[in-house]
Formats: sequence, C-alpha cells, structure tokens
Amino acid sequence: MDRPRRRLEAPIGAATLLLGFDQPVRISRAGRPTDTLVSVYCGPTTTPAVGEHGGRLSGIEVLLTPWAAFTLFGTPQYELADRTVDPDQLPHALASRRAGDRRRSVRELSAALASLPTWEDRFGLLDDVLARWWEVGTPSSARVVRAWSELVRTGGAMPVRQLADEVGWSVRHLENRFREQIGLGPKAAARVLRLQRARRLLAAGRGQAETAAVCGFYDQAHLSGEFKAMTGCTPREFVVARQGPVGAGAPAGDRMSGEATSLVLAPRGRAQDVLLT
Repeated sequence: MDRPRRRLEAPIGAATLLLGFDQPVRISRAGRPTDTLVSVYCGPTTTPAVGEHGGRLSGIEVLLTPWAAFTLFGTPQYELADRTVDPDQLPHALASRRAGDRRRSVRELSAALASLPTWEDRFGLLDDVLARWWEVGTPSSARVVRAWSELVRTGGAMPVRQLADEVGWSVRHLENRFREQIGLGPKAAARVLRLQRARRLLAAGRGQAETAAVCGFYDQAHLSGEFKAMTGCTPREFVVARQGPVGAGAPAGDRMSGEATSLVLAPRGRAQDVLLT
C-alpha cells in the first residue's frame, strides 16, 4: 500500500498465529504496552486491539481453535489471554521425536515459508510442521473440546451450569480446565461468542433491539455495554464505520469468513477515528 494501514480487531473465538515474512506489525491494546513483532501469537481475548503496519505486510495467518493452540504450544492458555507475544517465547514442540528431526523455531519456519516459490509449497510445509507439533503436543481434554463446541454451537447461549452437566464435571472443575485449555473461563468465552454473533447480525443489517433479543442479551443497553467493552465502540459506530468511507472494503479484510471481525481505521489524528477505551 502507499500508506500505513490501521485496523481494529475485535475479540473472536480463536487463537491467532501470524507467521511474518518481512515487516513487523505494531499491536496496541488498552492497558498493555505496544508490541512490535514480525511473527505473533495471540491467545483468546476479551478486549479489542489495533494492528498497524507501514504499508507492507506479508506472511501467513493461522487461526486455531483455542484447545488446538493449547496442544500445539504447550502453554496454559490463561497465561496468554489478552496478550500478544513472540511465538518463539512459547515452549511449543519444535520437532517430533523421530530420528533426524531438528528443532525449528518459528522464525526459521517463517523464513523457510517465505523462501518457497508457491503458496502450494508453503501450505504443504506448514501442514507438515503443524502435524509434527501436534503429534508431540499435550492432548486436549475431550470434555473441554465438547464444552467449547457446545458454546460455539449455541453462540455462547448455554449457561455454565448446564454446560458442566453436559460434560459431566462440576462447575469449578469445568472452569479450571476450560481456562487452562481455552484461555478464558466458560462465562467469558460465552461473552466473546455471543458478541461475535451479534456483530455478524448487525453487519448483515439486523437492528440492535432484534439482535439483542436473538443473541440472549438482557436488552439493547446490555448489548451496547458489552459491545463498547469488547469492541471499543458502540454497535452503531461499528456498523457505520464498516459502511462509511474509512471502513469501505473492510468486510473483505475480516479475519474469519462470514464474520464481522475488523474495522479499517482512519489515519492517526483523524477526527472520525474509532477510539479504544
């Protein structure tokens, strides 16, 4: 691009691994120092972030279900919630136990991906490396996977007590294992998934009152408060920003197909910029 690009990224029900090839991205989040990284790992979040690059960014972004990230990176996910880190700081399984394998850092993996001539070659290498990390990773609990799947299926609408009964655990045990392998407690994860569904409906043209009722919010004010807390703007500001000149084209840049995850922000200093609080 001929100028820097800034995007607001709302919380989503996934962990993110960005394998950068060249230029860094700056990531800002309220209450956290700004991180400038080429490759990035970000666990589940409940707060918005702003990502900015200088006009050029290349690499591969991999979105992972949180329990899969737990297996691949071998770190309790609650330690990474609402944080952005260099993935080489994580104790991930860098090689399988097969004879002849050597340790490969994420930086080395990114360089290897960048040097390949085609995207088919890159995705083939990435599949192979992730499969080998998976083989030696810490297995996720089948009950945590089931609980997460139920929350996703219901758009965050299943009560925690019912979720615990569904998987055959006490509420406390579910909360502890869920935080370990998902990063957020089941109630916080439900908030993220509920708001993700609300953003999708609002972006599709549904009204705020209808969206609040469909997604299980107490009322429109509850929807607005949750929207502000987790997205950094009101529902109306979010919809207008996606439709207006600054946000024009933003849906094509959403990080998940069929979801409303992102806003393209105005350049720094512009009055209509969306502010994080």
